[in-house]
Amino acid sequence: QVHLVESGGDLVQPGGSLRLSCAAPGRITNMYVMGWYRQAPGKQRELVAEITNDGSTNYADSVKGRFTISRDNAESMIYLQLNSLEFEDTAVYYCNGRVVTGGPFFYSWGQGTQVTVSS
Repeated sequence: QVHLVESGGDLVQPGGSLRLSCAAPGRITNMYVMGWYRQAPGKQRELVAEITNDGSTNYADSVKGRFTISRDNAESMIYLQLNSLEFEDTAVYYCNGRVVTGGPFFYSWGQGTQVTVSS
């Protein structure tokens, strides 16, 4: 039951920006894919962005061009830069990792960090 610790969520106005951080308790080098996922009220958890150890990225269509995922293996950190935020981005954001693309999530889902976009 290893959890990642997400932080950085906040209440922000439409068009604003946030930078989310995800801290792992140990090395993440074995996680070929690290990613951010979100869950809005009444909806399923969905992929936001993923990044591989070689830098390849994958974004949900809804966030392409607005969000940027990055990882720092040396510091065991994963980041998500959220720009041009929209009402629809309101959700709890979680991070997790996969040893292989499309494989099972390695970490237990934590509490996530709340992003609320409101005017």
